[in-house]
Amino acid sequence: MGYEPQADFGTPASTDETAVTLTIDGRETTVPAGTTVMRAAAEIGTSIPKLCATDSLKQFGSCRLCLVEIDGRNGTPASCTALVEPGMVVRTQTPLLQKLRKGVMELYISDHPLDCLTCSANGDCELQDQAGAVGLREVRYVGGANHLEEAKDQSNPYFDYDPAKCIVCSRCVRACDEVQGTFALTIDGRGFGSRVSAGLASDDFLSSECVSCGACVQACPTATLQERKVAEIGTPDRAVVTTCAYCGVGCTFRAEMRGEQLVRMVPWKDGKANRGHSCVKGRFAWGYANHRERILKPMLRESIDEPWREVTWQEAFDRAASEIRRIQAKYGRGSVGGITSSRCTDEETFLVQKLVRAGFANNNVDTCARVCHSPTGYGLKTTFGTSAGTQDFDSVMAADVILVIGANPTDGHPVFGSRMKRRLRQGAKLIVIDPRRIDIVRTPHIQAEHHLPLRPGTNVAVLTAMAHVIVTEGLTDEAFVRARCDWDEYRDWADFVSRGEHSPEALASVTTVDPEDVRAAARLYATGGNAAIYYGLGVTEHSQGSSTVMAIANLAMATGNIGRPGVGVNPLRGQNNVQGSCDMGSFPHELSGYRHVADDAARGMFEADWGVALDPEPGLRISNMLDAAVEGSFKALYIQGEDILQSDPNTRHVSAGLAAMKCVIVHDLFLNETANYAHIFLPGSTFLEKDGTFINAERRIQPVRKVMTPLNGLADWEVTQGLANALGLDWNYTHPSEIMDEIARLTPTFANVSFAKLDEVGSMQWPANAAAPEGTPVMHVDGFVRGKGRFVVTDYIPTDEKTGPRFPLLLTTGRILSQYNVGAQTRRTDNVLWHEEDRLEMHPIDAEDRGLKDGDWTRLASRSGETTLRVLVTDRVAPGVVYTTFHHPATQANVVTTDYSDWATNCPEYKVTAVQVSLSNGSTGWQEDYFDRSRRSRRIAPVAAE
Repeated sequence: MGYEPQADFGTPASTDETAVTLTIDGRETTVPAGTTVMRAAAEIGTSIPKLCATDSLKQFGSCRLCLVEIDGRNGTPASCTALVEPGMVVRTQTPLLQKLRKGVMELYISDHPLDCLTCSANGDCELQDQAGAVGLREVRYVGGANHLEEAKDQSNPYFDYDPAKCIVCSRCVRACDEVQGTFALTIDGRGFGSRVSAGLASDDFLSSECVSCGACVQACPTATLQERKVAEIGTPDRAVVTTCAYCGVGCTFRAEMRGEQLVRMVPWKDGKANRGHSCVKGRFAWGYANHRERILKPMLRESIDEPWREVTWQEAFDRAASEIRRIQAKYGRGSVGGITSSRCTDEETFLVQKLVRAGFANNNVDTCARVCHSPTGYGLKTTFGTSAGTQDFDSVMAADVILVIGANPTDGHPVFGSRMKRRLRQGAKLIVIDPRRIDIVRTPHIQAEHHLPLRPGTNVAVLTAMAHVIVTEGLTDEAFVRARCDWDEYRDWADFVSRGEHSPEALASVTTVDPEDVRAAARLYATGGNAAIYYGLGVTEHSQGSSTVMAIANLAMATGNIGRPGVGVNPLRGQNNVQGSCDMGSFPHELSGYRHVADDAARGMFEADWGVALDPEPGLRISNMLDAAVEGSFKALYIQGEDILQSDPNTRHVSAGLAAMKCVIVHDLFLNETANYAHIFLPGSTFLEKDGTFINAERRIQPVRKVMTPLNGLADWEVTQGLANALGLDWNYTHPSEIMDEIARLTPTFANVSFAKLDEVGSMQWPANAAAPEGTPVMHVDGFVRGKGRFVVTDYIPTDEKTGPRFPLLLTTGRILSQYNVGAQTRRTDNVLWHEEDRLEMHPIDAEDRGLKDGDWTRLASRSGETTLRVLVTDRVAPGVVYTTFHHPATQANVVTTDYSDWATNCPEYKVTAVQVSLSNGSTGWQEDYFDRSRRSRRIAPVAAE
């Protein structure tokens, strides 16, 4: 498409259902009550000059440029604050208004640099546009005091702040308050001395509380806040709407281009997941696509000790296919497998699982969801009948009580976190269940009603204690349970949780949470109105992950908090397409749509469509593949966009498994840590270089659109197709839309999904079929997919990972705002300025006991291994608990994590590891050996380029 700026109606739309008819410049129009005159005019194509107004913010009325005349009313009111009335007659252009606006604009320009021709916002500046709109042709006010010599703040790596160009419209401050909810910006001073300040205690943006979400930059009507890429490349000349490739929120962006160069990513106002907002990653951290370390040509090597040599695509495909066939001939059909990527599109993951089932002739396919949200799939399918969350993101705005357990929305899912904070500022009550005091517990204008800082590994115990209170105090919604759930199973569950040993008091010694706080939280959840639960990896990555998901579902059903806006059970997915990779059949026991491979009817559909017989027996999970490799029976692995050596638990075991394989094929953007053990490297493509779809945490299927030619020559689906054809499968897809048509043909919940339909409606939430042709925002409205909701007794079973004299502390892990997952993308951007290393958080009491002070190097040891990192002394964690992130390979956090996993899904227990921490002099021998191997594995033979 060409470049057209997004329409701006000046003020937000009104949701009032009452209609009001008025006349604007002789034209009659009807709008909802509560609409401003400015918006009513904009909706009929009449543009009223404005500077302080934008439709993403509340009306403000400070610039005095949007004045209008209204019959029967004195003066010239601001159209951005004047609300429509029945029979109102408005004039937007009169001699008086022209004179007033020109005078106002002249004052603005008198204290503004007149460097329009060389300004980076030339042609993309609202001040410039409005000066032309009001007919300003000269400025009479010259000399005198001004702000033209004020210095730029260039501390932020992505945008500059030039106070000389600021008109003090307050749009940036309001965006930070209303949209992002950080309250980092303020107007400092009064009158002529007023200026935007990044907080009161700092001198620049980088050191302030600004989270670089970009809301202020987007709101700025001048070049005061300007992205550096715009200044470097120039203003865009075309734009393509696509979907972010970071977290599970799935923000929609306009990729604004100049030729084949990406100038900026601007959040799309019509994006239903993000509603025009963004975070530092999606908005700015896309530079990895052109990073110098990106591999653009296929590479081979005979041994992992040899340097790489570049080859043609066909040579790489032929080698991979011959090795797979050779290994299967020698070691058996089940000796090979594949891993799909939650960073790739639905179409690409679908092809990988198809390659494994139809090409490798087994079901040895798994996905990174195994190590994050596989318990969500198991738990929600068991209780509700579907392996996904129940609500859309908009639903949070109807919640009266929000329970966050095992999630950190402001860091892990920041755009949704901002939406949640907005609802909390409006009056919703917050309950947080987390070992750590995450930011949302106490943040500007928000204070959680209850923070339950439980001992890591005791989620089930806390939820059982809450259920005990709800049942024994008669707070259940019996009518809902009788109508919608299996009554006998409910009574068994209610009898179980009612036992005395499940009271908050009885379980306090296990959870370390004050029983009165548990009781108060349970009462609030049950009686506070619409109550919604949001959870993350702090729920699933436990030995009782599936049990915790089912315990959450039990609470929601028992209180009737299912099937309408403002309630529900909502998993916050970690990666951009975790939901999609699961939906596409990436698990070894399920085909797309979560149908078991042993289901003859479902398997028969695929066999008829693909023309091959499929194995009815489930294949190996990732952990099983590695175990089998160490044992000698699993020999080859195709890994699409996943760095299992850094992301999976017990790094030593993963390393041993990979080293034992005869052929490891890594398909990725960079030579990641897993590539240390690869024999074949297939370069991947970024989300900017492909067409397809992602599915976010709310089941929303969204288009990913190609904005530039793949630098490696092929999109990822073409790479998998090339490998499939080398194996003799004869695939002939010409576009990802054809793959989606196949998915829709074979997957009932996707029956009405197509690229054409997505182009028409923007996005859809599955199920999208004959019963719900436009999709399903809220699930289980009239009944559960499985029929009756199923209550499951979830007994608390302590983890086998125990603390003791050698390892007295419990380690848990998480993410930070500026980094993403294992950091392969974000570490190759300027986001490293905010998080240069992973740190170990430790309570002051524990630090003092060990003679540690802030910044000291520490040895972090467990039964599995040890690593070193610097300590951060903080009271965010409780005594006895330590915490770290895992974004940097140097940390090697998973060297210390164990092999314990969820009882139902084998999801690793990342969140509970018994450790000891002591003073250290620096990196461990293991780390030095590891990075030596890593450096050697990255060697590329000099002859490769010839």
